[in-house]
Amino acid sequence: MRITDIQLRQYRWQRETPIRNGMHSYASSGLSLLQIDTDAGLTGIGWAGLPQTQGMAKVGQGLLEHFKPLLIGADPFNYRRIWESLWVPKLVGRRGLSTRFISGIDIAIWDLLGKATGKSVHKLLGAARDRVPAYIAGGYYEDGKGLRDLAAEMEENLALGARAVKMKIGGASIAEDVERVRVVRGAIGAGIKLMVDANCAYSRREAINIARKIEPYDIFWFEEPLPADDYRGHGKLADATSIPIATGENEYTRYGFRDLIANDAAAIYNADAQVLGGITEFMNVAALASAHELHIAPHGDQEIHAHLVGAIPNGLIVEFYRETVDANRGHIFNERLQLDQDGCLTIPDRPGLGATPNFDFLERFRVN
Repeated sequence: MRITDIQLRQYRWQRETPIRNGMHSYASSGLSLLQIDTDAGLTGIGWAGLPQTQGMAKVGQGLLEHFKPLLIGADPFNYRRIWESLWVPKLVGRRGLSTRFISGIDIAIWDLLGKATGKSVHKLLGAARDRVPAYIAGGYYEDGKGLRDLAAEMEENLALGARAVKMKIGGASIAEDVERVRVVRGAIGAGIKLMVDANCAYSRREAINIARKIEPYDIFWFEEPLPADDYRGHGKLADATSIPIATGENEYTRYGFRDLIANDAAAIYNADAQVLGGITEFMNVAALASAHELHIAPHGDQEIHAHLVGAIPNGLIVEFYRETVDANRGHIFNERLQLDQDGCLTIPDRPGLGATPNFDFLERFRVN
């Protein structure tokens, strides 16, 4: 089996109401799909963590033109050889958009390998378990969204089966955010895991300050408290609070995670296969974390990461997005993962990733 073509399909849509975290506001959402075709008639689909901004279409096409000649004629089962041929720092950069694009290619290759063998990606990677815990991500800032609305959102999450939820902090004063955390804890009760995510909004002093003030609310983890490259600061914060620190959604390749771990930056690493270099590199990161007795709790789409958390013994929990993050979330794929009454996801046993894009629905949002 040989690769005959690779295509990029980009989709973008406006949000009815922009959402905001500790650092950024999002007025739009979207999807960047990479399709790999073969001479065996099989197709693999992957999606890359490219920003859904106005100028990204041209950037994506430029990256496609660069990488395509390296893929044509390759045997997809030589996935490690392919990865090394794509990730050449002198030519494409050690991080950033090019590595995110490689991520999408690698994910598509794994989807293709699953279809070629009739196995799910989860099974190909070792299948440590068939069900994985999940948390519902949300709790964004929105214009007109008050404390009652925030509490109601979290109560809806529990009605969907959630046993863990995440909310944003860092986009308001520390006093306001402490109150928001208090209200959410009151709404969900004592038996539910509560994560807070600052999206790199704080200085070290601010992060220590709010961490100490929210400790009484039994926080499961404090995510991205500091700028992503402040490895040493994460370690100092970890020493200053009883709340476990989580980070890594903006980190790239095994080398970046090596440096995070060397600085004792966190107890939990939010490695994202759509960002760091794909499934192949995610498994390298997971093995590195395992050697240090550290957990992986990926950032990013449940359709990919349910397979990966289920494949590794140190997988902690999967991030789960619902329509409060993106109103189109339930329409993007023909198949839909759902939480069970224990707040877990059953990993699809279909070949590949088991997630088929709903191209008929997506076509109206195609970026040409």
